[in-house]
Amino acid sequence: MKTYQDWLKVAEQNEDARMTFILGAINEFKSSTDYVNAGIGEDYFNARNTTIMKYEKWLYNARGEKMPDFISANHKLATRFFFRVVTQANAVLLGNGIKWKSGKGGKALGDDFDRQIIDAGRYAQVQGKAYGFFNNGHVDIFKCREFAPFVDEEDGLIKAGIRFWQLTDSKPMRVTMFEEDGYTEYRYKDGKGEVIQKKRGYKVKVKVSEADGEEIDEYENYRAFPIVPLYSNDVRESELAPLRSKIDAIDLISSGYASDQDDCNTIFWAIEGANGMDDYDLVALVDKMKKLHAAQVGEGQSLTPSQMEAPYNGREAILNRLEKELYMDAMAFNPYDIASGAATATQIEAAYDPLDEKLDIYERHISEFISRLLYLAEVDDEPTYERNYHTNKSEIIDNLLKGAIFLDDIYLTEKIMTLMGDKDKVDAVLDRKSVTDIKRLTGGSKTGQEVPTGEETITE
Repeated sequence: MKTYQDWLKVAEQNEDARMTFILGAINEFKSSTDYVNAGIGEDYFNARNTTIMKYEKWLYNARGEKMPDFISANHKLATRFFFRVVTQANAVLLGNGIKWKSGKGGKALGDDFDRQIIDAGRYAQVQGKAYGFFNNGHVDIFKCREFAPFVDEEDGLIKAGIRFWQLTDSKPMRVTMFEEDGYTEYRYKDGKGEVIQKKRGYKVKVKVSEADGEEIDEYENYRAFPIVPLYSNDVRESELAPLRSKIDAIDLISSGYASDQDDCNTIFWAIEGANGMDDYDLVALVDKMKKLHAAQVGEGQSLTPSQMEAPYNGREAILNRLEKELYMDAMAFNPYDIASGAATATQIEAAYDPLDEKLDIYERHISEFISRLLYLAEVDDEPTYERNYHTNKSEIIDNLLKGAIFLDDIYLTEKIMTLMGDKDKVDAVLDRKSVTDIKRLTGGSKTGQEVPTGEETITE
């Protein structure tokens, strides 16, 4: 793949040389391991598991020649396991949104950043990496397959890159060349490029005057390259990599069992005393029986039906084992472990331990990603996370109430209302509780004071 140093060799040349280099870099990137693996990850996430979709049955004749099997069933059943574990990790870590220590970070990165970081996390887990472009007060997320980075050979940092988009191969391709000192936009059609936006800086300074109103005064750039990579793990690859072989095994076994069931539904007829029938006669007889469910046989002839049974117990055992191992390898929360009966809070917490260990690594990469975006925004803040778990709410609330004597009202109310899914009503509940306490302490006497309650006032 092209590096930042490769780009520097042509960056100061004419536009024709730059456009030729950019098109070559895109084509080279499309054949890279990162691009190919990102596409495979996206296929598995969308239940188009590559291995099972390409699986074909074959027959071999007496001479050992291979030929497609067009007779037996060939079901292709794809599990959505990869979708479940990716969605689960994002929901637990990011489902409650990002919390900020100073409150400045949320404003600096845009009102939609909570949604954008979930998209970025999904792309990073599925495709191996994602990119965040800090764009004048908000963050745009690029997928791995739409951004070709130019990495510096000296320090390994991304210092330039190409974002490209094309509807189909026959349609024009839009390209943006990002550099530290600005970006240029191109359009390619039939292998020929043209500039549609000359290089300009990332930040616009607007000058306001009474005579001319608002007009662009100059462009500025950020103090570093404004596109930041996000990884979901330390090896910087898709979360699919360690899971794919077992997912493929589950798909193949499930599909094979479904195909066998389909094939075994066919009734086979043993015809006795009909040695004079050729293949054409046999096909005609079976076809007639399918239509009329009856057949005439001559003297000394008989029809005996038989049906095969597909093996079940062995397949079911290996499928259960593979699924259990998949959850272990994925370090995911398996809801079936606690599905029977009323699981205690301790059991649920223990079931989440592997996921927590994986999310500790994932959270570190998310925080590093956000930290680099905040550096570009020139804001000093730090993200925090409130993990979103399934819990035994009744048991937790009961324990809170048992310890209420040691807890203040605000903490207790916030905890209970959050567990009940009404966190946004905490203030209203506290207000009403304050009014009730005042009435109880004053014995309902007339104090002549008005106590605010938010929507109404109560005069004592």
